[in-house]
This record gives sequence, C-alpha cells and structure tokens, in this order.
Amino acid sequence: MDTKTTTVKTSSEVDEYSTHSSLGKPVRTLLNGVMQILLFISVAAAMVDISKLLKVFNEPTDTVAGRVFVDIVPAIIVFAILSALITLVVSGVRVAAQWERGVVLRLGKFIGVKGPGVIYIVPFIDSVQFADTRLLTLNIPSQQVITKDNVPAAVDGVLYFLVREVEQAVLTVQDYRFAVAQYAQATLRDVVGALTLDELLSEREEIQRRIAEVVEERIKSWGLHLDSIRLQDIEMPEDLKRIMSRQASAEREKRANITKSEGDKIAASNLAEAARIMATTSGAMKLRTLQTIDGLGTGQSNTVVMFPIELVESLDRFSDTVKGLMNNPVP
Repeated sequence: MDTKTTTVKTSSEVDEYSTHSSLGKPVRTLLNGVMQILLFISVAAAMVDISKLLKVFNEPTDTVAGRVFVDIVPAIIVFAILSALITLVVSGVRVAAQWERGVVLRLGKFIGVKGPGVIYIVPFIDSVQFADTRLLTLNIPSQQVITKDNVPAAVDGVLYFLVREVEQAVLTVQDYRFAVAQYAQATLRDVVGALTLDELLSEREEIQRRIAEVVEERIKSWGLHLDSIRLQDIEMPEDLKRIMSRQASAEREKRANITKSEGDKIAASNLAEAARIMATTSGAMKLRTLQTIDGLGTGQSNTVVMFPIELVESLDRFSDTVKGLMNNPVP
C-alpha cells in the first residue's frame, strides 16, 4: 500500500561515542600527566647524580661532555620506555555516565556489562561499546501511504523507547536505533494502509495503540521496550481538504436547520397548548391582553386605542347566534 520509504541516519553517521570521549579523555589526560611528572622526578632522582654533575664542570670540556652523556642518556632512555608504558596503561581507562552501560568484549568474546563509573579495558585486547539506558526519542519521517479507500496521505510521528537489556541490544542488533526506526516506519505504513481515510482521521488513539503493540512485540527480543508512539501530522491533498471543508460546512448547516425546525415544532406545540388553556379558562384572554398592553410601554412612538373586551365578546355571541339561526331556521 505504501508508495515511498524515508530512512533516518544510522548511529554510524553520528558520533555515538562523543559523550564517552568527553568523559574519559579528561581523566586519561590527567592520569597520564600526573604519572609522567612522577616518573620524571623518580628517574631523575634515581639515575642522575647531581653532585657529580657539579664537579665535572670544573674539568676540561671534552671530559665534561663525556660524563654528562654517560649520566643523562640512560635516564632519557629509561624515561621514554616507562613513559610509553604509562601512556599504554592509561589508555585503557573509560568513564561511563550514570545512564550508560558498557558491553565489554575480550578478543571478540563477551565478558560482561560494566558501568556506571570508571571502566578499565586491556589495550589491544578488550573493546567496549556503550548503550544509553535513558528514554530515547526517534523521529518517524513523513511516510507516503495510500489508505484503504485509495486516498494518498502523509503521516509522521515520534517514537519513545528505552534499552532494558544492554547485552541483547548490543549483541543481537547491529544498530538498534536504526532497526527500531525502520520497523516503526514499516508498521505505520502497514496499519494506516489498512484503514479508510475517515478511520485515519477519527481513530488516532487506536492507530497508535495498534502500532505500539506490533512494534513492542518485535523489539522486546532485542532487549528494548517501547514506551509510546505518537502520530503528529496527517497531510492530505489540497483538493481533498477543500472537499472535506465543504462537506463539514454542509453538515453544520444541516444540523442548524434540523435544530431550527425542532425549535419551531416545540414553539407551535406550546402555542397550541397556550391557546387551548386560554379558550377553556375564564379571564385568561383578558390577562393576556393586559400583559400585551403593558409590554408596549409608554413611549411616544406607541399609540394604544382601548377597545372594551365585553363589546368584543358580545359581538362574538351575537355572531354565533346569527349563524345558528341561519343554519337552523325556525319553521
């Protein structure tokens, strides 16, 4: 159902170990510097006799040069050898942050997970690869998908996961970040491609839940745990957006007309009930007439002409009598 696949950068394209270098390098530099200074002082004190050097300066020049060469050169050689050994030993120091764990391999074989804190690896024999155990965030790039009712849409999102088993995450997957991102993209396209456009727009929570279930079922064997996945934007063609806007406007107008007609129906029913009560209740029409007159107010624009209600009732009775006589003439 999908028409386009978008990938993300792998961790090999990003310096994943910059954090570890920034933590371990200062420690190695400090240790190396301190040990080099101590070594220099120790070698100088052990191999160079300062008193002899002071005496030889009173002797002929060729003799002084020979004595200095004999005393200084061995010290320099010993210092260089020991300095190289110290540098080699210190180069095995690593520092893991509180949220990091290091998978240590010895001659290519897994020997354990170490950290946080100072980790020592044997130079040229051991190697270490660090994993971040904090909540990690991956962006799911916009995926071009064809829905079940053949509507093109672009969907993107964000993925939150964390490393539960560092050994599995490092040893079973070449690059767990890249693997999770690609699997989430494929799952998103599969789930969205099986839905209609209306379902895609109205059932976002259900879509997120289904994608999370599929991804979690797969990545838990990699030592990872999916915290959540959230869909961000759903893009559709502009002409489809205009059609949906007109449809929504027509639907709102339909609801407005229905509401108005229901209101008119209720109002007519109430007026009919009020007329029935007035017709059967003596004096109701008089009270209603007085209320109407009172509601007109005393403004200069209103002119009220009072007409006796009794006269109107008498005319009504006379009219009814005349109609009765006409319909039933006296023999």
